[in-house]
Amino acid sequence: MEQHGRTVLVTGSTSGIGLAIARRYAALGYDVALNSHAAEADVGDVVESVRQAANGRVRYLRADLADPVESQALAGAAIAAFGRLDILVNNAGIQRVAPVEAFPVADWDRIVAITLDSAFHTTRTALPGMVERGWGRIINIASAHGLRASPFKSAYVATKHAVVGFTKSVALEVAEKGVTVNAICPGYVWTPLVAAQVADQAKVHGLSEDEVIRSIFLGPQPTKAFVQPEEVAELCIYLSGDMARSITGSTISIDGGWTAK
Repeated sequence: MEQHGRTVLVTGSTSGIGLAIARRYAALGYDVALNSHAAEADVGDVVESVRQAANGRVRYLRADLADPVESQALAGAAIAAFGRLDILVNNAGIQRVAPVEAFPVADWDRIVAITLDSAFHTTRTALPGMVERGWGRIINIASAHGLRASPFKSAYVATKHAVVGFTKSVALEVAEKGVTVNAICPGYVWTPLVAAQVADQAKVHGLSEDEVIRSIFLGPQPTKAFVQPEEVAELCIYLSGDMARSITGSTISIDGGWTAK
């Protein structure tokens, strides 16, 4: 059903999972705020493609979530654009593959800022209005790596575990306020982020890229198939509905059976 009048902010939403999520909300009539660190001119084609398929308003809000000032301002900008914020999807995240003793400090700090700190800043700003209206949805895109670990991904695994803990804590704080807070934990999703990791993992492990896909990426997933971004988007839509009102503080896996083992 179309949801005219409800508003959504999706962080990191000009490619991959975030873009699929934003497109799905837009097509269903939600007012959608897209976000990335790029200037709007640089992602204009993507933004326009969402607008053309939308049944509601679409805004682009540039913010570098590695910058705490810009991160803190993002949700407020969405509220200013639409007058309210009903649904927040914290999707932004980056990856770096390296042994911990060689992990660049700057990369560690950037991964923590974008993946974890930004979720705190946006939630902190969005939550009061949701509580005041007695309705809201916060969906954090975590990862199977929020439930399991892999070597050479210390920053990513640490922050995704932290996002899961943050989700549970906030969910308990607002459990009686009409606001749900959940984490979606995808396995390997075929996105530009994963495509970039293939080459990095090949170097680290001394394997061909085909071997990396078969043994490292799809090895943990019993289905031996990548999750598609649209699958994650559809779960976001369900969690945003009134029939999902009793689902809160949950970690919901879309991982081809990875965490069942």
